[in-house]
Amino acid sequence: MGGLASGLNIALQSLLAQQTAIETTSNNIANVNTPGYARQRAELTETDPVTIGSLTLGTGVQVSQISSLRDSILDSRVNQETQQQGQLGSYLSNAQQVQTLFNETNGNGLQAPLTAFFNSLSQLASSPSDLNVRGTVVTAAQNLASAFNQTSRSLTATQNGIDRSVVQTVSQINTLTAQIATVNAQVSGAIGSGQSAGTYIDQRNQLINQLSTLVDVSTIDAGNGSLTLTTSSGAPLVVGGQNFQLTTQVGTNGLQNIFSQGTDVTSKITSGQLAGELQVRDGVIPATLSSIDSLAASLATAVNTQNQAGYDLNGAPGGNIFVPVTSTTGAAAALTVATTDGSKIAASSDGTPGDNGNANRLLDIQNQAIVNGQSPLSAYSSLVFQIGSDVSTAQSKNDAGSAVLQQLTNLQGGVSGVDVNEEAANLVRFQNAYQAAAQVTSIINSLLQTTINMAAGS
Repeated sequence: MGGLASGLNIALQSLLAQQTAIETTSNNIANVNTPGYARQRAELTETDPVTIGSLTLGTGVQVSQISSLRDSILDSRVNQETQQQGQLGSYLSNAQQVQTLFNETNGNGLQAPLTAFFNSLSQLASSPSDLNVRGTVVTAAQNLASAFNQTSRSLTATQNGIDRSVVQTVSQINTLTAQIATVNAQVSGAIGSGQSAGTYIDQRNQLINQLSTLVDVSTIDAGNGSLTLTTSSGAPLVVGGQNFQLTTQVGTNGLQNIFSQGTDVTSKITSGQLAGELQVRDGVIPATLSSIDSLAASLATAVNTQNQAGYDLNGAPGGNIFVPVTSTTGAAAALTVATTDGSKIAASSDGTPGDNGNANRLLDIQNQAIVNGQSPLSAYSSLVFQIGSDVSTAQSKNDAGSAVLQQLTNLQGGVSGVDVNEEAANLVRFQNAYQAAAQVTSIINSLLQTTINMAAGS
């Protein structure tokens, strides 16, 4: 094959190839702000040459495929870091709700009522016969019991709020896995029919990234462009064109457990927003409730025991100041004052009105190791410090993780992102090539016309 007809065919092929490249570049520019879009490139390749005699001649150019530029390793790293950030961000926001309940500067927490209670006992030791002071002790005890009650209720309310968030997060996960399953089937269908699946892959990658924010996701190449998604523990989420929903069910603790195909996987969720919620709901809050329950039970028992060792204003043996605690679990929520009569406070150690021996022993409780080897205020301070330390550590990890994720996202953008300046330069380059091919077409067409005219004239 040779001659003007061959040249015309080469020029026409070039026109089509450059036109496809222009359309691809235009599509890139149009999707510069589309989340998850991976820039595309028209792959130009030489067509097969022909041999004429001793000469090997080129036959032009063709677009072999439209490829999407991606780095699968970077995509995987971004998803992994997104999972960690989802977990840290969720843990942090929920743990801060717990921390707020112990913000002493805003009047929350137990330090002020604890201090006020022991201050009232100090006043009692100074004025053991003063009924007004005795009334102050009763009021301080009531306020302290109310503070324990309120803190316990607030922690439980926070836990229940997070529990509702767990159900919502599971619903969001199921919605995303259903969408991923649909797009997964479209990817396989496009590849199976020899078509470009770039657009579907972009959509799937974006959905998987959103899913990674919510739960730990592992991806497995299932062949033919299809992916299988599971949690890190192996619970199936998407297989081919089918999604497997997670479900929730109330457990023995009254909170929602998470099930996959009938198996409880609550404790196996390791990252993503869902993991952060579970960490606070099932870890931080129960531990905090246990600590204030221990404090309430130990304090009530110690105060009651010491009051029983003395004598009240009428010379009778002392009774209980707080209603006796029968179980440490739930002690903070149940703590109440046993008497509203200030004369029942056993300030005397020998039954003599005006004696303050037992009032001093009651006051000494503030320095006694009655709660896990610590005094009441020290035990409470340790609890508040631990909550603050955990939140601070989570904040530091979250900040560091955000920086890592941003770096990975920038690297991913360098591969897959659209650079408008680069695309504009490509557009000019392909336009010039198109115009040159059009000029070749025009010249060859003119030569052919001249040849035809010459042949006709002869």
